[in-house]
Amino acid sequence: MIVLNNKYIHSPLLTALGWLVCSQFNVGFAATLKVCYDQWAPMTIFPTESSTERGVVIDMLEHIYTAEGYDIQYYEVPLARGLDMVAEGLCDMLPEYLYSERSAQAFEYAQQETFSYPSAFVVRKEDPWRYEGVESLRGRRIATGPGWDYSSMSAGYQAYIDDPRNSDSVEVIAGYDDVVDRIFEMISENRVDVYVDNELVLQHVLNQMNLGEELSIVQPGLENNLVEIPIFSMSIPEAERQELIRIWNEGRLSLKGEMEDRILRKYNVKIK
Repeated sequence: MIVLNNKYIHSPLLTALGWLVCSQFNVGFAATLKVCYDQWAPMTIFPTESSTERGVVIDMLEHIYTAEGYDIQYYEVPLARGLDMVAEGLCDMLPEYLYSERSAQAFEYAQQETFSYPSAFVVRKEDPWRYEGVESLRGRRIATGPGWDYSSMSAGYQAYIDDPRNSDSVEVIAGYDDVVDRIFEMISENRVDVYVDNELVLQHVLNQMNLGEELSIVQPGLENNLVEIPIFSMSIPEAERQELIRIWNEGRLSLKGEMEDRILRKYNVKIK
């Protein structure tokens, strides 16, 4: 309606335009994907003033969902906070997380993984220690982060770091975007002894921090590869959630081959 001499007059044209604007707003709102993710370079990266890059996995995710008409809203948070935000429905999804039965009760996993990564340990250069099962961890000071779950890679390793009897030898490092960097510094400074992660992440951090003379990346890693899978909020209505998962599953398959290699090369990494 329009106002003329303080009187309201209905206008069919303006009414139609109003409905059009509202419908466009609703479509745009519905097509916004809220993504929580943590710093895990080069796979997921927090942008800075000097670089807008978000990492291999975020580039893949953006390629998949923008092709389907979604706008993406990013929340750069520590992993534990990101998991809480997905559980609370504040974020629709988190693009990489390890599978566990406990997590499967709180989130819905996609079927298509992001990647299956080989793992490795970091130790000081002069340290002859190598992982030979859980018993080889005795007497070692282990670094990890809050909410990090290794059970899909090694149930024994996860049980070991969860065991209250081992709490004095397990250091949980919290932080916003530099947890792995700080762990490398702590190993270098002899404050902790070992840390296990995706081998690509370890190599990236080692190079970025120029610690190749002080630290070594060593094999074997944990018993199984590090399989990372997107998780989706159970707060999303079922039909919408299944559509988001379908888009990821089909999109991730379509990226295999040349496009996947191109994105990996952009960040100077290669999956073995």
